[in-house]
Amino acid sequence: MQKLNFSILLPFLTLLVFGLVMVFSASVFVEESLGRTPDPFAYGYKHLIFILIGCGAMLISFFIDSNFYKTYDWLILTFSIFLLAIIFIPGIGHEVNGARRWIDLTYIKVQPSELIKFSLIIYISAYSLRRKHELSSVIGFLRPMLVLFLIASLIMAQPDLGTTLILCLLAVIILFFAGISIGQFFILVITIFCLGTMAIFFAPWRLARLTSFIDPFEQFLDSGWQLANALIGSGRGEIFGIGLGASIQKNLYLPEPHTDFIFSIIVEELGMLGGLGLIAIFTMLVLSILKESNRCFSLGKTFQGLICYGIAILISIQSMFNIGVNIGLLPTKGLTLPFISYGGASLITFMTMIGVTLRISFENNTKI
Repeated sequence: MQKLNFSILLPFLTLLVFGLVMVFSASVFVEESLGRTPDPFAYGYKHLIFILIGCGAMLISFFIDSNFYKTYDWLILTFSIFLLAIIFIPGIGHEVNGARRWIDLTYIKVQPSELIKFSLIIYISAYSLRRKHELSSVIGFLRPMLVLFLIASLIMAQPDLGTTLILCLLAVIILFFAGISIGQFFILVITIFCLGTMAIFFAPWRLARLTSFIDPFEQFLDSGWQLANALIGSGRGEIFGIGLGASIQKNLYLPEPHTDFIFSIIVEELGMLGGLGLIAIFTMLVLSILKESNRCFSLGKTFQGLICYGIAILISIQSMFNIGVNIGLLPTKGLTLPFISYGGASLITFMTMIGVTLRISFENNTKI
């Protein structure tokens, strides 16, 4: 037990339990609105099942030697890209609201874009270690960019701009930390910015989200509905909140209150203090993983250090994006809040990554 990293484990478990409570609270009217079951806690029970599956995945990843990922990084990445590709095969891919992002396995829907996040961290980390002295060269720089372009193209075809942006930022930050030049870094940032801008302005629904983000109440009954109701919920919570389970916005006013906009429900029910407390727990978790990353580098374990660094950055970016959308700092993107939002693929993937960080910490403690 003393070889487990409790500075990672405790904030993670806190987020997990808190997320379960909030999914139960936020989803009470969702099933009823869909007319599928009279049980108001159906989504909460499903979320609990996802947590149990995630615990199994986390346990398996804890018992896998971290060097396994370095050896089979290409195989893991290829399998993840294969899953992304077969989404577009009729009868396999599942479409919801015009987005084809899921593989329908009858009892569960798998979202490959969640798995690809972890696969990309593994690939970029392994590539940066193997090709450390080539990263500054044109060929060494272009190879991971071509892989990223393929992944981004498949995800944009779903379409999913939010996940694409997260993957691009994640890859750029890890590569910069691994040793690409300042010039290469700025080329990537400018390219991502230009392509992201084009993706917004050439898609009417994305442009509508951007304009409604500027003033959601001006288009309250149209494209500004989600963000406006999220802001109403956050404002109603004030400092201390209106009480757990007492949210008004989740009563069919705010779409997706248990997934993308669960932070708004948290602030409405638990107040600004509840929201800040949640952010503090996320900060503790990220800093603990970054501390383990630095420890890996000091022990000469570059690959493991980059893995921990990538996981910490991913949790940070996705959390900031989700919270930023909920409080009106960013346009609506459709991203879950790690460990908190309802969503099997996202939750299980993030729990698997926590299992990997705990394994790396265990190896550092036992000098493996």
